[in-house]
Formats: sequence, C-alpha cells, structure tokens
Amino acid sequence: MVKLNKIYTRTGDDGTTGLVDGSRLPKHAPRMQAVGDVDEANSAIGIAIVAMGAGEEADWLTTIQNDMFDLGADLATPIPDGPDEPWALRIVASQVARLEQQIDAMNADLNPLDSFILPGGSSAAAAVHLARAITRRAERSATAAATGVALNPQALAYINRLSDLLFVLARRLNGNGAADVKWVPGASR
Repeated sequence: MVKLNKIYTRTGDDGTTGLVDGSRLPKHAPRMQAVGDVDEANSAIGIAIVAMGAGEEADWLTTIQNDMFDLGADLATPIPDGPDEPWALRIVASQVARLEQQIDAMNADLNPLDSFILPGGSSAAAAVHLARAITRRAERSATAAATGVALNPQALAYINRLSDLLFVLARRLNGNGAADVKWVPGASR
C-alpha cells in the first residue's frame, strides 16, 4: 500500500519527476506526457461516474479507475533489459480481456450504427464521450512515447480497448443508441 505523508517534496522543482525505479525524467518527456494524460482520462472517468450515478456501469468505471492507476504505474516503470522486478506493476492480458467482454456484452444490445454520432445525448453519455476523447489523447501520448522507449504492449492494448468501451458505454447510456445524436454531414451549410 502507498503511504504519502508529505505531499510536496521539492524534488521536482528542477523540472524533473521520478519514475518508479528511482530514475528521473524531464516532466515534459513523452513518457510523462502519457502518464499525465492517463491521469486526466481517469479524472474524466470520475466525472462520468458522478454524472451516471450509482449502478452497474458506475461500478465498471470504478474498477477501470483502479486499472488506470495500474496503467499509470506501468507507464512510469521502465522495462528492464532482463526480467521485470517482482515489484513492477504491469497491465496484464486479463485486464484487457475484461474490457473486451464488457464491450461485447454491451454491443450486443445496441442499435446498429447508421451514421457517425455526436458526443452528446444524455448528460451521462456526454460525460462518457468526454472521457473517451481524453482517453484517445492518452493513447496517442502512450504510442508516441513507445516510439522512444519500450512500453508494455498490454498497456497499449488496454488504453485502446478502453476508448472503445467508453464509446459503446455512451451509446448504452443513450438508450442503447436510440437517443444518440447523429451527425448530419453539411447540415449547417
């Protein structure tokens, strides 16, 4: 369990931040951009939970929020040349599979898409769409970071599936797609 007795350490005053292994990077490094974007996506998921209220979907998202901390820790832990340290926290295939199962279960009940949809509908669906868009940014940041440093492939798969899950969840919250707001190309010309 993590214990934080002191919130400020002053160690980042020089523009660097610490990784899980004790090494330091500039706060603007691509890896740290990805960690920050995952944190922002997690915060947006928290807003979506509040907008949705209690229920099965909120419980799923609360589990996902915990996974997002695992994801941030994974991204902030360099992959060694040899085997991982026993303390290294990594996203695992079963976490990705759980998202896929939830996507498949929700998608089975949705009206088929016949148009792109606008991020809206109910306030809960709009909040989930915002979380989805921020998650997509986190994914872009993570894949950009992966061009320069080794990252866990399961971490990249997880964030990709998460944005898919959030899209399907937003549609579920819009009456299984019945209240989706459809894009009308050129409608305002």
